[in-house]
Amino acid sequence: MSEVRAAYEAKQAVVNEIKDKLEDAQSAVVIDYIGTTVEEANKMRKMLRDEDVDYTVYKNTLMKRAVEGTPFEELSAVLEGPSAIAISKTDATAPARVLNKAIKELNKMSFKGGIVEGTYYDEEGLKTIASIPSREELIAKFMGSIQSPVSKFVRTLSAIAEAKEEGADAPAEAPAEEAAPAEAAPAEETPEA
Repeated sequence: MSEVRAAYEAKQAVVNEIKDKLEDAQSAVVIDYIGTTVEEANKMRKMLRDEDVDYTVYKNTLMKRAVEGTPFEELSAVLEGPSAIAISKTDATAPARVLNKAIKELNKMSFKGGIVEGTYYDEEGLKTIASIPSREELIAKFMGSIQSPVSKFVRTLSAIAEAKEEGADAPAEAPAEEAAPAEAAPAEETPEA
């Protein structure tokens, strides 16, 4: 009986580990990792770690138990055959983005399904999610887009200030519009007959 109990406790520990990883996760993506070599898998793991994504291979039955009753429960439907899960707590698009890059580079593996910010996506949906830039890229693009008009505005103000400084040193001249009516006034007078 103690061997059965020990096996159950070991399985429950793995289920609890998966649950802990999924708690507060923004996304979880399941892939079919078949065909990858150890070297390829290690390279992919490093890419995922660099983006703060946890990638692990678990038994499907244990993953099904772990997602039961959670926002990730829909993943149970795709947990057949070789499955690995990538989980991110910081960047919702990171697992799909990094895995998509690895799938393209290695020409192996495929998406099974994933939950991103509470919504289930199939393989095609995950490919679309993968095209969304990272949070840092989006912030950089946003800052660049708002910085450009501000920079132009500052340059314009600077040019106006420089022009006024140059104009203040120049002698004052009457504007052309004011001078023209004075000259035209005598021509309008009618001669007395």
